[in-house]
Amino acid sequence: MRHEDRPAPAAALFDALGPTYEKAFAHAPAHLFALEWLIERLPPAARTLDVGSGTGRPTAAALIAAGHSVLGVDVSPVMVELAARQVPEAEFRCEDIRELPLEADSFDGVCVFFSLLQMTRAEQSALTRRLAQALRPGGHLVLATVPADVEDVEVAFMGRPVRATSFAEEDVTGMVEAAGLTVLSRHSTAFTPDHPDAGPEPHLFLYCRRDEAGS
Repeated sequence: MRHEDRPAPAAALFDALGPTYEKAFAHAPAHLFALEWLIERLPPAARTLDVGSGTGRPTAAALIAAGHSVLGVDVSPVMVELAARQVPEAEFRCEDIRELPLEADSFDGVCVFFSLLQMTRAEQSALTRRLAQALRPGGHLVLATVPADVEDVEVAFMGRPVRATSFAEEDVTGMVEAAGLTVLSRHSTAFTPDHPDAGPEPHLFLYCRRDEAGS
């Protein structure tokens, strides 16, 4: 059964959250720092991929402002509509990244900000490998997740129940390295979204490169 033939909890969740999600997360300092880190390492007029692009802010907006092209992919029609309106210079597609064909060596930079958590561990690993292959040699990828040794557990997210899967911090790093990426650095922090039903969340940011020799 293909993904589009079964319910898409992520799409329903983020359709419901809409601009509330942007308000809660768009000013997270570690997210903004990761964007700056990536932008500093991109070549001029780079081609970038934003996985789970949400409302287009801050990620796609920052990349466009820096002179790069952006392909944003999100399963939520509401998010894609918001992003297309807010960042019209970027291209946004309402698709499941697990099903989207990705050409090898086609992106200079890839952003994966908290977009794996509603995938199985096998899907997260497989997608990370595909994203690494889609990077040009020498390209960079930034990945953020909530590190936790949990698999298909129900958690509360901004007042809504959601099922989540993740890895412990060392296992996230191992997954990325197994995909063929070099983890240049990593940063752990805690962030409380700007939302009345939100509490502090552990966040892990990985700063990665596909080496010139390829993966």
